[in-house]
Amino acid sequence: MKILKNLLFSIFLIIILTLPFLVFASPNPLGEMKQLANEGGYTVSGVSETTMSSTIGTIVQAFLGLLGIIFIILMVWAGYNWMTAGGNEDKVAKARTTIYRAIIGLIITTSSYAIWRFIFMRLLYNTAGVAEGPI
Repeated sequence: MKILKNLLFSIFLIIILTLPFLVFASPNPLGEMKQLANEGGYTVSGVSETTMSSTIGTIVQAFLGLLGIIFIILMVWAGYNWMTAGGNEDKVAKARTTIYRAIIGLIITTSSYAIWRFIFMRLLYNTAGVAEGPI
Protein backbone atom coordinates (compact mmCIF):
# COMPACT_ATOMS: atom_id res chain seq x y z
CA MET A 1 0.00 0.00 0.00
CA LYS A 2 2.88 2.36 0.81
CA ILE A 3 4.51 1.66 -2.57
CA LEU A 4 1.27 2.47 -4.40
CA LYS A 5 0.89 5.67 -2.40
CA ASN A 6 4.46 6.74 -3.21
CA LEU A 7 3.97 5.88 -6.88
CA LEU A 8 0.76 7.90 -7.14
CA PHE A 9 2.37 10.81 -5.33
CA SER A 10 5.37 10.68 -7.70
CA ILE A 11 3.15 10.62 -10.78
CA PHE A 12 1.09 13.52 -9.43
CA LEU A 13 4.25 15.49 -8.66
CA ILE A 14 5.71 14.90 -12.12
CA ILE A 15 2.47 15.98 -13.79
CA ILE A 16 2.26 19.14 -11.69
CA LEU A 17 5.91 20.03 -12.33
CA THR A 18 5.83 19.42 -16.08
CA LEU A 19 2.50 21.12 -16.73
CA PRO A 20 3.95 24.66 -16.99
CA PHE A 21 6.27 23.54 -19.79
CA LEU A 22 3.31 22.39 -21.87
CA VAL A 23 1.17 25.52 -21.58
CA PHE A 24 1.37 28.02 -24.38
CA ALA A 25 -0.87 30.97 -23.57
CA SER A 26 -0.56 32.71 -26.93
CA PRO A 27 -1.34 31.01 -30.24
CA ASN A 28 1.30 33.11 -32.05
CA PRO A 29 3.81 34.60 -29.62
CA LEU A 30 6.30 35.42 -32.39
CA GLY A 31 3.72 37.49 -34.26
CA GLU A 32 2.84 39.36 -31.07
CA MET A 33 6.52 40.05 -30.39
CA LYS A 34 6.97 41.44 -33.90
CA GLN A 35 3.89 43.62 -33.52
CA LEU A 36 5.06 44.99 -30.16
CA ALA A 37 8.54 45.65 -31.53
CA ASN A 38 7.13 47.48 -34.56
CA GLU A 39 4.91 49.60 -32.31
CA GLY A 40 7.95 50.50 -30.24
CA GLY A 41 9.90 51.60 -33.31
CA TYR A 42 12.30 48.67 -33.44
CA THR A 43 13.13 46.54 -36.43
CA VAL A 44 12.69 42.81 -36.06
CA SER A 45 14.79 41.46 -38.90
CA GLY A 46 16.71 39.12 -36.56
CA VAL A 47 13.56 37.35 -35.34
CA SER A 48 12.75 34.23 -37.33
CA GLU A 49 10.13 31.54 -37.22
CA THR A 50 10.39 28.55 -34.93
CA THR A 51 12.81 25.95 -36.25
CA MET A 52 13.37 22.31 -35.45
CA SER A 53 16.58 23.11 -33.54
CA SER A 54 14.83 25.69 -31.34
CA THR A 55 12.05 23.18 -30.61
CA ILE A 56 14.59 20.51 -29.65
CA GLY A 57 16.42 23.09 -27.53
CA THR A 58 13.19 23.91 -25.70
CA ILE A 59 12.53 20.21 -25.06
CA VAL A 60 16.08 19.65 -23.75
CA GLN A 61 15.77 22.75 -21.57
CA ALA A 62 12.48 21.53 -20.11
CA PHE A 63 13.96 18.07 -19.48
CA LEU A 64 17.00 19.53 -17.72
CA GLY A 65 14.75 21.77 -15.65
CA LEU A 66 12.73 18.74 -14.61
CA LEU A 67 15.92 16.87 -13.66
CA GLY A 68 17.03 19.85 -11.58
CA ILE A 69 13.71 19.87 -9.75
CA ILE A 70 13.99 16.12 -9.12
CA PHE A 71 17.52 16.66 -7.75
CA ILE A 72 16.31 19.34 -5.33
CA ILE A 73 13.41 17.14 -4.19
CA LEU A 74 15.76 14.21 -3.57
CA MET A 75 18.15 16.40 -1.59
CA VAL A 76 15.38 17.85 0.57
CA TRP A 77 13.87 14.39 1.10
CA ALA A 78 17.22 12.88 2.11
CA GLY A 79 17.96 15.83 4.38
CA TYR A 80 14.57 15.46 6.06
CA ASN A 81 15.13 11.73 6.55
CA TRP A 82 18.58 12.39 8.00
CA MET A 83 17.31 15.05 10.39
CA THR A 84 14.44 12.87 11.62
CA ALA A 85 16.53 9.72 11.95
CA GLY A 86 16.82 10.20 15.68
CA GLY A 87 20.15 8.42 15.94
CA ASN A 88 19.06 5.41 13.88
CA GLU A 89 22.15 4.51 11.86
CA ASP A 90 20.17 2.67 9.18
CA LYS A 91 18.09 5.75 8.37
CA VAL A 92 21.18 7.96 8.35
CA ALA A 93 22.98 5.57 6.01
CA LYS A 94 19.96 5.43 3.71
CA ALA A 95 19.71 9.24 3.62
CA ARG A 96 23.44 9.56 2.95
CA THR A 97 23.14 7.04 0.09
CA THR A 98 20.26 9.02 -1.38
CA ILE A 99 22.33 12.21 -1.28
CA TYR A 100 25.31 10.51 -2.94
CA ARG A 101 23.12 9.01 -5.66
CA ALA A 102 21.39 12.32 -6.32
CA ILE A 103 24.73 14.10 -6.68
CA ILE A 104 26.11 11.38 -8.94
CA GLY A 105 22.97 11.57 -11.08
CA LEU A 106 23.32 15.34 -11.38
CA ILE A 107 26.98 15.03 -12.35
CA ILE A 108 26.21 12.38 -14.98
CA THR A 109 23.36 14.43 -16.41
CA THR A 110 25.30 17.69 -16.68
CA SER A 111 28.37 15.91 -18.05
CA SER A 112 26.37 14.14 -20.73
CA TYR A 113 24.70 17.42 -21.71
CA ALA A 114 28.08 19.18 -21.91
CA ILE A 115 29.57 16.40 -24.04
CA TRP A 116 26.49 16.34 -26.31
CA ARG A 117 26.56 20.12 -26.73
CA PHE A 118 30.30 20.14 -27.49
CA ILE A 119 29.98 17.41 -30.12
CA PHE A 120 26.79 18.88 -31.61
CA MET A 121 28.29 22.38 -31.94
CA ARG A 122 31.48 21.06 -33.47
CA LEU A 123 29.53 18.98 -36.00
CA LEU A 124 27.14 21.83 -36.76
CA TYR A 125 29.78 24.47 -37.30
CA ASN A 126 32.30 22.23 -39.07
CA THR A 127 29.73 21.06 -41.63
CA ALA A 128 28.47 24.60 -42.17
CA GLY A 129 31.98 25.77 -43.07
CA VAL A 130 32.26 28.13 -40.13
CA ALA A 131 35.56 28.02 -38.29
CA GLU A 132 34.34 29.15 -34.89
CA GLY A 133 30.96 28.76 -33.26
CA PRO A 134 29.34 30.40 -30.25
CA ILE A 135 30.98 28.12 -27.72
